[in-house]
Amino acid sequence: MTVFIALLRAVNVGGTGKLPMTELKAMCDTAGFARARTYIASGNALFESDLGEAEVKARLGEALERYAGKPVGVLVRTAAEMAAVAEANPFAGRPGNRVAAVFLDAPPPEDALSAAVGVTREELALGVREIYVHYPDGQADTKLRIPAAKAGTARNLNTVAKLADLAREL
Repeated sequence: MTVFIALLRAVNVGGTGKLPMTELKAMCDTAGFARARTYIASGNALFESDLGEAEVKARLGEALERYAGKPVGVLVRTAAEMAAVAEANPFAGRPGNRVAAVFLDAPPPEDALSAAVGVTREELALGVREIYVHYPDGQADTKLRIPAAKAGTARNLNTVAKLADLAREL
């Protein structure tokens, strides 16, 4: 069985998309995923499955849409992929809470960084299916907008590292 990490988009952030993590775990269980668990209340689930990534994403996406009454963005990585995202962090010397990986379904377009607007002191780098962003002044007041990341979901590198660790333990 493969260990997967599901990252939900816009869940329990800024008062939108309320989803208790007990409900997310129950959805994973009902979808047939084994050893499901969640991590913090921002829409992170870990579980095992014999299914491929596309089917895992589809099953969880359908369950979430039934629950929420609208589509909920789901990004999926294997345990190995999540560990690779943590390892490939181009801003590893910076505090993990000031670096984010924006997870995407596909590799970012080559012009993703040049198309970003509102860049002040932020640093950006492309990953495999991620865009890394270092926010030296934090994310709260940033004006940064990355059009290629619109359908993605971000996690800070502390969370990425913790998810990778939890996935190794699963």
